[in-house]
Amino acid sequence: MPRVSQDHLDARRRQILDGARACFARHGYEGATVRRLEEATGLSRGAIFHHFRDKESLFLALAEDEALRMADVVARQGLVQVMRDLLAAPGPDAEHPADWLGTRLEVSRRLRTDPEFRNRWAERSRQLTDATRQRLARQREAGNLRDDVDIDVLTSFLELVLEGLVSHLAMGLPADDLEPVLDLVEETVRRHRRSS
Repeated sequence: MPRVSQDHLDARRRQILDGARACFARHGYEGATVRRLEEATGLSRGAIFHHFRDKESLFLALAEDEALRMADVVARQGLVQVMRDLLAAPGPDAEHPADWLGTRLEVSRRLRTDPEFRNRWAERSRQLTDATRQRLARQREAGNLRDDVDIDVLTSFLELVLEGLVSHLAMGLPADDLEPVLDLVEETVRRHRRSS
């Protein structure tokens, strides 16, 4: 029997994650039944669960994938850019669902209701916090970040704003006027130079 190439396995895994992301965003964790996952991925349950032990493993892999993507954006452009990307993301009925929002909402819900999930997720969530802290430290070294507030405090501030934005979007409140709010958040953490 011929062996399947690593590229094929990686592509199949990506197909499963992309379909599952849309399914979880649209139906939530509980509503993402195996049948719906099959429809969203275009694959059989055997193919899906060949790559992932069970639905929870699939969801954790998806959430970890999103956390890595967010950490990458944070490292390059900062946490406020993650928030801007959430505002720019299309809604759940568009061709490409609002990836981060759907996953982030489901993670938040499970963190509240599932202590075992909370413990496993704590390890993964550190990536985003660490990326934010490192980005802020680089910005401070470059002279772009205010130096009168501890970096840990600024990190917590930005993470709280992100959670507030996620809640705002989850409630379906209008978001078309939030860019100036994010401008204010960004301005709040910048170093203000005195004019001569």
